[in-house]
Amino acid sequence: MNPIIIAAIVVAALIVAGITITIMGSRRRERLQKDFGPEYEREVREAEGNRAKAEAALLKREKRVEKFDIRPLPREQQARFADEWQQVQAKFVDDPERSIGLADALVAEVMKARGYPVQDFDQRADDLSVEHPRLVENYRAAHEIALRHSRGKAGTDDLRSAFIGYRALFEELLRADQPELAH
Repeated sequence: MNPIIIAAIVVAALIVAGITITIMGSRRRERLQKDFGPEYEREVREAEGNRAKAEAALLKREKRVEKFDIRPLPREQQARFADEWQQVQAKFVDDPERSIGLADALVAEVMKARGYPVQDFDQRADDLSVEHPRLVENYRAAHEIALRHSRGKAGTDDLRSAFIGYRALFEELLRADQPELAH
């Protein structure tokens, strides 16, 4: 066979391979942006603009969470957690600082009951971002406010915002996989 024809076939194959890789990368990026929402951009910022590194981290999160046995809560457990939340919420007016700590602990308890590991806050937030990407931003913000408050750098309005963030995530975790649950 003519070497020019062989070279042309090799070049054509490389072009097709390059186009295929580009299209696959673009589709993966679009899927991750859609699935992770604002968490995608947060991860890109964390990776100092390196999208490939950010996407690899998000894919790693997905694979990690796939191994978990995430399960809905039995009705009795949902009711117990809902009652506990009402008690925490009722304490907010008189003791917002304590309520924030209790809210954070209750969210972690619900996560654990659903099958999430809960040892480390950053890992918890990363794990939650896979199935609850729009709420994890509020969870991170609530946690940051609680930390700032412990250093005397957050006021009551900040604590109120933190509590609202915890409540949104709590409600989502409580209802997940059981949309028919009534309040």
